[in-house]
Amino acid sequence: MKILILCTGNSCRSQMAEGFLKSFNDKLEVFSAGTEPADEVHPKAIQVMQELSIDLSKNKPQQVDEFLNDSFDYLITVCDDANESCPAFFGKVKNRLHIGFEDPAKAEGNEVEVLQVFRKVRDQIKEKFYEFYKNNIQS
Repeated sequence: MKILILCTGNSCRSQMAEGFLKSFNDKLEVFSAGTEPADEVHPKAIQVMQELSIDLSKNKPQQVDEFLNDSFDYLITVCDDANESCPAFFGKVKNRLHIGFEDPAKAEGNEVEVLQVFRKVRDQIKEKFYEFYKNNIQS
């Protein structure tokens, strides 16, 4: 099973979703990418995932164009429809899904408040992607 998770910056939501799917089943081929990849995975995304023993520290944001010649069983966009348009992907895909989340990188406030937003989005991603995994992949 080969899955591509797509968003704009590939620094938070798509990285967390990739980490969760890999933690559910290490036999899955899971990739994430963005149309405008950031320079690095957001440090707070790394921090809140580490709290659940998922290490994103070696991940790097990737350009979606790197995957155009690949085929995927699932393409999942994770952008928040209300605030941004989802990137398009023109490679070979059997199933396209959208599971949207707010962008925690846009959170404002003090350190504690920003971390609360990252944790909230992390927990939403875990819940929704486990539901996806349970209903679509797990035998």
